[in-house]
Amino acid sequence: METKVCLVLTAPTLREDLALVELYRKWIDIAELRVDCLSPEERLNFRRFPEMAGLPCILTIRRRSDGGQFLEGEGSRTAMLARGLAFADINPAKNFAYIDLEEDLQVPSVEEAARAFGTRIIRSVHNMTGPEPDIRSRVQKLRRTKDEIAKIAFMPRGLGDVTRLFQEAKQCAGEEYILIAMGPYGLPSRVLSPILGSSICFVSSEESIRSQGGTGNALGHLDPITINEIYNIRGLSAATRVFGVTGSPLTSTSSPIIHNKGYRKQGIDAVYLPIRADTIEEALEFADATGINGLSVTFPFKESVLPNLDEISAQTGEIGACNTIVRNGDGWNGYNTDAPGFSRALLGFLGRKDLKRLRVSIIGAGGAARAVTHAVRELGGKACVFNRTTDKARELATKYNFKWASLDAGNRILLESYSDVIIQTTNVGMAPDTDHDPIDFYSFNGHEAVYDVIYHPERTRMLRRAEKAGCRVCNGYTMLQYQAYLQYRLFTGAEYDE
Repeated sequence: METKVCLVLTAPTLREDLALVELYRKWIDIAELRVDCLSPEERLNFRRFPEMAGLPCILTIRRRSDGGQFLEGEGSRTAMLARGLAFADINPAKNFAYIDLEEDLQVPSVEEAARAFGTRIIRSVHNMTGPEPDIRSRVQKLRRTKDEIAKIAFMPRGLGDVTRLFQEAKQCAGEEYILIAMGPYGLPSRVLSPILGSSICFVSSEESIRSQGGTGNALGHLDPITINEIYNIRGLSAATRVFGVTGSPLTSTSSPIIHNKGYRKQGIDAVYLPIRADTIEEALEFADATGINGLSVTFPFKESVLPNLDEISAQTGEIGACNTIVRNGDGWNGYNTDAPGFSRALLGFLGRKDLKRLRVSIIGAGGAARAVTHAVRELGGKACVFNRTTDKARELATKYNFKWASLDAGNRILLESYSDVIIQTTNVGMAPDTDHDPIDFYSFNGHEAVYDVIYHPERTRMLRRAEKAGCRVCNGYTMLQYQAYLQYRLFTGAEYDE
């Protein structure tokens, strides 16, 4: 069954909702009119909306308890639902194609009118506090007749709840349903709707998503352009290979843009998506449930992933951190593409062939710092590793015969003596916490070349300070690109078309 992309309309006026339909018409199949979000005067005129919109529409009046904005009683809501079905036109395109009725709403007259007018009933349940158990049984009970569509939307407490959703959905063959895990953990349930078997995938306008906090908004919605142009939802099927990036909190990542652009350009049937997890073990369990063949591993799992791997490359073993895993039968092989990706990016930034005769400060001692330190040694630089936890700084630095020090104002002079190149490897300053600077005690004098592995925001607070002082600066986007090209080859066997 082909998954339809549905734009959720939550504007206070019909005029604004129609403008959104026009804006996104190319990328949507149907629209859900959220009458509960309309202003009181606009609620009097919503009956003609399907005719005005010119595409199939869902009539929804969502209660506050189900995540909506309707505050009046059930009698008022029932009358409004009936009004939406009244005066049915002989042309079905002028009527609502669907009506959303909650599981506990018992109004036979509305149901009979819907069936008489050819309006399909979506029988829904919304759990805003946790997962729904036994999805198969729930779907069967929700569908009171074969022409109804069961809809289950819930707020997962973690990725494990989303994993169980995918596992249980496999038992629902022959049923027509919509399954949604809301929130940031549930984003894969939207992108992979065709693979999950959902008949409808709900999306929101970019403005609506921004108003709810961007990619980390409470409902985890995507906009129509993103889900089509980046994730190619209309091209996904059971045969599509699935890859992704996992980390925590994973509030922003450009990796899906890079990988998915490569797949489409080279005609590879694959999709790459962000997978937020609290532990690497949760991410691997999800990968097993969904048949994922490769994962990019980012903060904070680059070290904790190692015990879960069957084999690792020699370079990964030497670095002690892994950012790429590829399925090998029932297990996983680990690689590190950060180090070569960083080397290429840094040399391009500096316009050099190596780091000989340069003194380098490395800020941080985590997974990214391990790859960076390895690369600096390979390129011939002399370095000092600065970290707030001195034991980690010492362990990393002594491995490469580098100096180490605590990251604080007391070592400002030492940082100055290793300031030909300053490389920031921590997540300090990353969106959304952009007000922090890991070396706020240091005053740039303009001679430093400053590289920050963070690329979102484009300029961290540290980079802005350095640039203002006259330093050459570079963010981590080129490193992201170059290491992603290597991952792409590991995942697909094909060279990325740069």
